[in-house]
Amino acid sequence: MKAALNLFDFSQKVNYRTEILAGLTVAMTMIPESLSFAILAGFPPLVGLYGAFIMGLITAIFGGRPGLISGGAGATVIVLIALMKSHGLEYVFGAVALAGVIQILVGLLKLGKFIRLVPQPVMFGFVNGLAIVIFLSQLEQFKMTNSASAEWLTGTPLLIMAGLVTLTIGIVILLPKITRKIPASLAAIMIVFAIVTVFGIDTKKVEDIASVSGSLPPFHIPNIPLDLDTLQIIFPYALIMAAVGLTEGLLTLNLVDEITGSKGNSNRECVAQGSANILNGFFYGMGGCPMIAQTLVNLSAGARARLSGIVAALTILVIILVGAPVIGKLPMAALTGVMIMVAIGTFEWTSLKIFKRMPKSDIFVMVVVTIITVFLHNLALAVLVGVIISALVFAWDNAKRIRARKHVDENGVKHYEIYGPLFFGSVTAFAEKFDVKNDPHEIIIDFAESRVADMSAIEALNSITNRYHKAGKTVRLQHLSPDCRSLLKNAEAIIDVNILEDPLYLVTEKA
Repeated sequence: MKAALNLFDFSQKVNYRTEILAGLTVAMTMIPESLSFAILAGFPPLVGLYGAFIMGLITAIFGGRPGLISGGAGATVIVLIALMKSHGLEYVFGAVALAGVIQILVGLLKLGKFIRLVPQPVMFGFVNGLAIVIFLSQLEQFKMTNSASAEWLTGTPLLIMAGLVTLTIGIVILLPKITRKIPASLAAIMIVFAIVTVFGIDTKKVEDIASVSGSLPPFHIPNIPLDLDTLQIIFPYALIMAAVGLTEGLLTLNLVDEITGSKGNSNRECVAQGSANILNGFFYGMGGCPMIAQTLVNLSAGARARLSGIVAALTILVIILVGAPVIGKLPMAALTGVMIMVAIGTFEWTSLKIFKRMPKSDIFVMVVVTIITVFLHNLALAVLVGVIISALVFAWDNAKRIRARKHVDENGVKHYEIYGPLFFGSVTAFAEKFDVKNDPHEIIIDFAESRVADMSAIEALNSITNRYHKAGKTVRLQHLSPDCRSLLKNAEAIIDVNILEDPLYLVTEKA
């Protein structure tokens, strides 16, 4: 038996020791990040842990490929910050659940493959903007918040906070050079926690932000009006969260495919993400998506099966149930230091190295996406704008490539040999190639090296044909590929063109 309920591949050899140790390591790295992201968004810290547990467990069991780790990722959480500030936590849960529904629909409609349409400069800008947002958000921890306002720390409290953050960053940087058996972020938090506890250092703690009480995730229907006004509020955030989650998730899936030399199921991953987010919305979780850093930790530990993800999620649950009082005592300086290192690690430094070698259009796209992400905190809008600009640049470049080679044969027929695609962007240049007034009585337009791509191209053909007809001249189309012929046949009710049959010429499908 190869599979049961189409979930587990029992033909896969599983190293249980490796999988369990990898799962424990992943859990230890997810906890500080989940807490930090939750606090960053203004959620109760436990909401971050619930999200990590639910997201991790569901996607580990039902996800698109083994080895992929999901949790409360910063990319999706940041999307919800504005909604949290404007309408509160209940609307956030509603948006998370709705995002899950959207993701399931994407998976069921098999649209996961369209992630390939996101250009690399857009992803560079997206990731870099996210890193900057995470870094800038940590500056809030250097403020003392009271009922009236938030003021910057000064004097001794500032020095203590800065010193502990610096110590955390130093440990995260130096420890991997000594040993990789202990997660650096976890070790840094534990060391700083021990120092603060032993020496009784007075500094901001997690419990100063919000209370933490550990229990099983409770079932909870979001307390929001079920009407059109509510839908109008949460739908944009849900759509953005779904898009960002799927984008980051499927890109991470492709990365794992490359590392492991195997193939994941993108549509199944979409459905698993969506299911997990629906449960998050009804069980006090902040939602999330696959996490690149934790996935790489999992793979580097040798995990290749689903067991490691399941172990990681269950470990987080155990910590929630018995370790919540300890979590509340964690110094915020340690979590801030970890998040600063997450931001530094998230930033695509490679993009700066190749900055001078990238086309100017790609640089422009990357910068625009980064700026939108940083200043608007709208990751989906940033990605959408980037994709649109990239598409327009692509269309413009291809529009300039249309050419026409002209000659008159021995019979006095003038031939226009078209090179390059005929589509909405190139129709103007196409129309300028023809000399209707001075051309002979019969014209042949040769499409052996071209393609009729869309409705704009069809209308351009109809227009040029009508111009020649008004001049009393005949136009014929030659060497159309089968797909072009089909396109013209479908539009024959609204256009009038002559297709010259040439049985001696075979047009092959172009890639």
